[in-house]
Amino acid sequence: MNNNITIYDLAKELSTTASTVSRAFQDHPRISRKMKEKVWSLAKERGFQPNLAASQLRTGKGRVIGVIVPRIGRSFFSLLIESIENVVNEAGYSVLVAQSHELWEKEKQVLQAMMQKVDGLAISLAADTIDYQHFDQAIEKGMPIVFFDRIPLFRHVNSVRIDDYAGAYDAVKHMIDRGCKRIAHLAGPQGISVYQQRQMGYVQALKEAGIPISEQLVYQCGITLEAGTKAAEQILSLPLDERPDAVFSSSDNSAMGLFKSLKNNNIKIPEDIAVVGFGNELFDEFVDPMLSSVDQRNVEMGIEVAKMLLEQMNLPIADRKVKDIVLKPQLIIRKSSEK
Repeated sequence: MNNNITIYDLAKELSTTASTVSRAFQDHPRISRKMKEKVWSLAKERGFQPNLAASQLRTGKGRVIGVIVPRIGRSFFSLLIESIENVVNEAGYSVLVAQSHELWEKEKQVLQAMMQKVDGLAISLAADTIDYQHFDQAIEKGMPIVFFDRIPLFRHVNSVRIDDYAGAYDAVKHMIDRGCKRIAHLAGPQGISVYQQRQMGYVQALKEAGIPISEQLVYQCGITLEAGTKAAEQILSLPLDERPDAVFSSSDNSAMGLFKSLKNNNIKIPEDIAVVGFGNELFDEFVDPMLSSVDQRNVEMGIEVAKMLLEQMNLPIADRKVKDIVLKPQLIIRKSSEK
């Protein structure tokens, strides 16, 4: 090792800048592979050994992307995280994952912890989050942030999402086309953008078909298995002539709770009540009948999140422009909705 050689000496020999040499040693994505090879080759020739650990200690970070999700256990989020990781790994970044457990307070805690360790953040909001002030500090510091799936309402932020309105509209129209007239909706928290948009899509499809919108058939119950079970109990308590002949659930999890309770009470699916969920979870194909659902394109979403975050991180703050990528959802039709 030659202690007399510096990155400035290497930069001079390569007719480039010291910052370019430093970034090449750190495998920065904006430095070409050819330049990185030249830098490492010359360093080896001159006996220069870069101190990458010291560089990371100075910045307090080590080429890490932070990802905050409501629940890691959901296949939607686990597959999305995997696709983010695949992209950023190729750019020399690792991924640090935390979950909010759908709690605003927990989301604040993990955000504060991650801000000290990561170079950029990808975030999907907790169901409990309606106040976004805890993100202000990170934004003011210039931390690149991309929100995905569940994004803040009334905030101009980088985001990647699907068209939840269109997905819900397509699901309800599909059931209308199959002859359904009384379609119930298991709604999610309306403070979260995705569930607000899904309810709006449900309402629009009914309006266009000339079907009256009944508040009695909109269950503001949540997105869990237990919420679906509770909604089923309420549906079964209705007189036979007032029960829905179809249900659009804003979540596959609540759809599963509904599914189980209806079948336990000898309600035939789809003959008595058709069911369509949202999420296209892995378990949808392992129930009988298989559950129709709106696919959220989680793998494509993860790729777009990673690409947007890498782009934001490699631009000066003044050159960053807020982007909103909207993916088209796909209705996966299975037996649960085939009247």
